[in-house]
Amino acid sequence: MASAELIKELRERTGAGMLDCKKALTDHNDDIEKAADYLREKGMAKAAKRVGKETSQGRVVAYIHGGTGKVGVLVQLSCETDFVGNNEEFEALGKEICMQIAAMSPLFISEDQVPKDEIEAESKVLKAQLEEEGKKPEQIEKILPGKLKKYYSEVCLLNQPFIKENSKTIQDLINEAIAKFGENITVAKFSRFQVG
Repeated sequence: MASAELIKELRERTGAGMLDCKKALTDHNDDIEKAADYLREKGMAKAAKRVGKETSQGRVVAYIHGGTGKVGVLVQLSCETDFVGNNEEFEALGKEICMQIAAMSPLFISEDQVPKDEIEAESKVLKAQLEEEGKKPEQIEKILPGKLKKYYSEVCLLNQPFIKENSKTIQDLINEAIAKFGENITVAKFSRFQVG
């Protein structure tokens, strides 16, 4: 039987409900690491089910970077209900995303927003670089998708590594919030302002 302290610690780590934490600990012989992994997987599966649900509620979150006021960000973070939209943790997620945008200056929210001509231009540049390195055409075809993936991780917000934890992307961060709140969450729009 899992102790109350163990259940509390697992809840804080995963954001899962008390009964889910208790069951996960019981099923995994009080191994908190295995229980946390199980809940994370379960949460990601839950998040996958929420994708596509309409997100007509939410909030606009503002962030001014540092004391100089030279960089500011506005993000429209959307969810399914105003109950989640008015939640402090939802706003905190918006602030994290704002800080990411302030620090990393993405140009697009996701890959599907990158104009086709920009992808083609980037592909041409990457192919030319690989040819200069002496790569054969069949090698270039194998290498190019990885290079484009790296390009997306620089220009697309959802593909960027999270500045506070490089092992996860912004999409991973949002998926964790979806699992926690039980609602679909999307970044609808963002604007980054910089003086100078």
